[in-house]
Amino acid sequence: MKRDCFIPFGTDLKDTVTLPERFTFPFNYEPHPLCIQAAKELQTHLVEQTEWVHNFGLHGQDEETAIGKMFGVLIVQKPTGELGYLSAFSGKLANSNHHSQFVPPVFDMLKEEGFYRRGEEELNAINREVEQLQQDDRYKELQQTLTVETTRSEEELANQRVFIKAQKKERDQKRKEAKEELTAEAFEELQKQFSKESQDHQRHYKRMAKEWKIRLEDLKEQIAIHQKQIKALKDLRKQKSADLQKQLFNQYTFLNQAQEEKSLWDIFKHTPLGQPPSGAGECAAPKLLQYAFMNGLKPIAMAEFWWGKSPASEIRKHGHFYPACRGKCEPILGHMLQGMPVDENPMLKNPAEGKELEIVYEDEVIVIVNKPEEFLSVPGKTITDSVYERMLAKYPKATGPLVVHRLDMSTSGLMLIAKTKMAHEVLQDQFEKRQVKKRYIAQLEGRVEGERGTIELPLRVDLDNRPQQLVCYEHGKPATTHWKVIDRSADRTLVHFFPVTGRTHQLRVHAAHPKGLNAPIVGDDLYGTREQRLHLHAEQLEFLHPVTRKKMVITSGKPSFL
Repeated sequence: MKRDCFIPFGTDLKDTVTLPERFTFPFNYEPHPLCIQAAKELQTHLVEQTEWVHNFGLHGQDEETAIGKMFGVLIVQKPTGELGYLSAFSGKLANSNHHSQFVPPVFDMLKEEGFYRRGEEELNAINREVEQLQQDDRYKELQQTLTVETTRSEEELANQRVFIKAQKKERDQKRKEAKEELTAEAFEELQKQFSKESQDHQRHYKRMAKEWKIRLEDLKEQIAIHQKQIKALKDLRKQKSADLQKQLFNQYTFLNQAQEEKSLWDIFKHTPLGQPPSGAGECAAPKLLQYAFMNGLKPIAMAEFWWGKSPASEIRKHGHFYPACRGKCEPILGHMLQGMPVDENPMLKNPAEGKELEIVYEDEVIVIVNKPEEFLSVPGKTITDSVYERMLAKYPKATGPLVVHRLDMSTSGLMLIAKTKMAHEVLQDQFEKRQVKKRYIAQLEGRVEGERGTIELPLRVDLDNRPQQLVCYEHGKPATTHWKVIDRSADRTLVHFFPVTGRTHQLRVHAAHPKGLNAPIVGDDLYGTREQRLHLHAEQLEFLHPVTRKKMVITSGKPSFL
């Protein structure tokens, strides 16, 4: 039975709230007041409902088995003008795709007797066959026998080679002694005897090697029969899995405002990946828009928030709003929002326009600038204005790459510029050998316990949500940060960071991650809460001058957030 997921607001908001002229740009936004109100109502429902049970890791729940969840709200308007909102969750919730007050999935792969469940059962049956063949007693016995016999063959043949070599050495000694004592005829007869012994030994070795080869090949052939069966089943499983995935992708069809329909497969086939990533179409944003378009509701604004414990690798703060993920959602939402007036992508605007680069130090070979916040270090994909471009314009005769190291666009502070190729190479070498000492000042959300310490959390890029970084102990690169508290207030902590490595977003992740300081940098729109600016500033550089080799310590003035 089709259910109505439209939730009207408790009060008439027409005269108190101004509706946005354009729909939310989902990958970088400030939540509209209506979205904030809808999120509060949904969060109240999450706390008070008794229909289902899910361990979010809140209020004494077991944190070891806790799973946080992304929820979304979509403000919509009925043809009558009535305002309300829709709610959705990403993935499944409490092992189900369906709960009252939430929009249904675009396609329910968990539906009993559906093709996906049947396909899964076929794959599981193949898995069981593969497991049975791999655990077969005869197969395991043959593998063990082959291992033992291979070792025996190698030992016996090695011993025989040692024996042959010793016999040869003994014959050589006898030959040397006999040459002085025997007549020519007797020595020639001895030579024939020694030659026959050598040939007999070689024939015996070849016979042994041949017998072992036949024995081992027979074992390998018997094993190969089992392995051929296993491979055939694995190939069948791979093909059936691919067919099931393609069938599944074709079942996920998404509408846009013009009621144009596209399957998940068609949406992703022209992307660099060439096919949908795992979990595509299961996020909250596509679910919300799909329900709105199917039910004649006009989308007004959208927001997503995290509820519960943060994942081990990502940084998700309970109750915080987050943009839609790019890897899974950007192609889908690109189709679904087609033809709708959408807020401009703020990343296409030049944030450095009207800002100047302060020169803190300059001589014949180097320059040190104080980069403002929201200013690129090097040209981006769509914006070229950057420290590099400004320096190139100021020093057109400079040789070499100019920029020695980078700062995140949102981070302000000192950057080292080399006017000559030689200076660049020398300074780069110091950075690579970690001889350059850097000190950052940052203001963190909340009170950090302790006075100083070291954070070691390996980092890698989030492939589904670039440029954000993940903590990953398997594939991440080592990242080390020393920290020291400078000052505390009721709800904020001022710290110095001393990064040993220079990974992308290292200080931002090390500050925000639960295994780091668990206190995001104020204004961090990726790992914390957006404010006017990121409260992170590179305030000191210590290095050896590339020409004089004298130690230089350069410190900037106070950043704008202090």
